[in-house]
Amino acid sequence: MIKTEAKRLGFDHCGISPAEYLAEDSERLKAWLEKGMHGTLDWMERNFDKRTDPRLLLEGTKSVISVILNYYPGEQQHVPDAPVIAKYAYGEDYHFVMKDMLNELLQFIRENVGEVQGRAFVDSAPVMDRVWAKRAGLGWIGKNTNLISRDHGSFVFIGELLVNMELKPDNETVPDLCGACTLCIDTCPTGAIVAPYVLDGSKCISYYTIENKGEMPSGMEKNFKNRVFGCDICQDICPWNWKKAKPHSVERLKPLTGLLEMTRADWYNLTPEEFGQKFKKSPIKRPKYEGLRRNLDFIIKPKDK
Repeated sequence: MIKTEAKRLGFDHCGISPAEYLAEDSERLKAWLEKGMHGTLDWMERNFDKRTDPRLLLEGTKSVISVILNYYPGEQQHVPDAPVIAKYAYGEDYHFVMKDMLNELLQFIRENVGEVQGRAFVDSAPVMDRVWAKRAGLGWIGKNTNLISRDHGSFVFIGELLVNMELKPDNETVPDLCGACTLCIDTCPTGAIVAPYVLDGSKCISYYTIENKGEMPSGMEKNFKNRVFGCDICQDICPWNWKKAKPHSVERLKPLTGLLEMTRADWYNLTPEEFGQKFKKSPIKRPKYEGLRRNLDFIIKPKDK
């Protein structure tokens, strides 16, 4: 019943896992943090116990309901030399879109089951989204560390409902189908995928253009491949996306008016007021105007402005 409603609400897949301590993933996360691969994202070190055990995050949690939502766009930026933004940022901020949908699912459960305690999470709390999606049978974690759906590829958002209900879990997981392919590793222009299934976040273009509050890496302008917000290079090259990625039909995720038509000059001439108005509901607001301006100055040479 829950899975049928999730599908009706627009989610592409829904799976269920028992809430428990993630022992192996805890060790991997600890080692990754100790190597400093999270860069300046100190928040990833906080709430470590809650991040690896959802029962500590929300008391009484017994099951994790995981969902994915395809966000692959029907069209991409029209101007060849315009600063490139990640596809997930074309429309409204996915945090709000996914959380609204998950809260509708939670309300449905309460109306049909009874007083259920639960909470929705979308990439904004100490929850290991990809791990839970994998355990729920929604895909496997590829060599670029993204979740890859056998039906949709990797251009998917992930969300969860933690609930105090014992639900029948999906015990069948998807096997690793990356095979011998190393295209994502070979293509990453900053060498951020340091080994299969290991991403050094401190070297990632997405980290530099969105989360980084400091200076950009000197001498690496060409490595950014004109990226000004996020990066899809390791996803664009993935054969599973060539085969499976199909345009979504979620109205709120459709491109902002005029976004795909913006030229190099349009981006560089944005005023703070225009930025605030155009991107008030967009993920692009995350680095703020000053951060976007820094990114533009980094990738666009003075003679090109």
